[in-house]
Amino acid sequence: MGSKVMRAIIKLSAFVTIGTLVLIILYLAFRGIPNLTPELFKWEYNSDNVSMMRSIVSTFIVVILSLLIATPIGVFTGFYLVEYAKKGSKVVDVIRLATETLAGIPSIIYGLFGMLFFSITLHLGFSILSGVFTLSIMVLPLIIRSTEEALIAVDDSLRHGSFALGAGKLRTIFRVVLPVAVPGILSGIILAIGRSVGETAALIFTLGTATDAPKSLLGSSRTLALHMYMLSTEGLYVDQAFATGFVLILVTLIINGISTFISHKFVEGEEA
Repeated sequence: MGSKVMRAIIKLSAFVTIGTLVLIILYLAFRGIPNLTPELFKWEYNSDNVSMMRSIVSTFIVVILSLLIATPIGVFTGFYLVEYAKKGSKVVDVIRLATETLAGIPSIIYGLFGMLFFSITLHLGFSILSGVFTLSIMVLPLIIRSTEEALIAVDDSLRHGSFALGAGKLRTIFRVVLPVAVPGILSGIILAIGRSVGETAALIFTLGTATDAPKSLLGSSRTLALHMYMLSTEGLYVDQAFATGFVLILVTLIINGISTFISHKFVEGEEA
């Protein structure tokens, strides 16, 4: 009886999760698709078309640069915690505590920190760099934790077998451990992409809300999520905000789909 109840709860939870996602997508599609017009995708922005094209470009720039900074640091930190650090090391405890603390900090606090440190102290102002550095710190805990969990899940017998065959530590990590852990690491990176694409609170204090195209890394701009937020708060472009929201969902799904496809191809290549 208890197992049947548990299975029913699990199925209900899965149904609620999938149903919520479908409901959100359908609602945004219902409100957004009728308001999608060619003017929204023009490069020139003005108060008549409130084009999102510049924001789409800014979104990809910010997300890619953030991942280029956060991914190596997060992955290497995860490898250190699992593969190189001594068991029970105080350094490991400190790093894990810092990671858990960073993961629990509200995004608006990151925005205030980024504004005070990157924008004001380092004189970067409202710029791409300020937003990228702030986002990199935000998504770092996700990548570290996912990398650590993926490496812990690798069976120790694979490591021992590699060592028994005469392989060194570095060769074992890259040839044996990493291929098995890649799907879990990519899952963390995908989560980091999702958080970066949908972030507004941290970027409004660092990236700014300029409608200009990003002419340099020191120029201000706005991401797609920030563009949607500004349109909705102004109250004059609610329909365009829904259209932007629908495009934002599509962009997120496309990025996640590409990342998942790459992950599956990598796994299939290793198995072959």
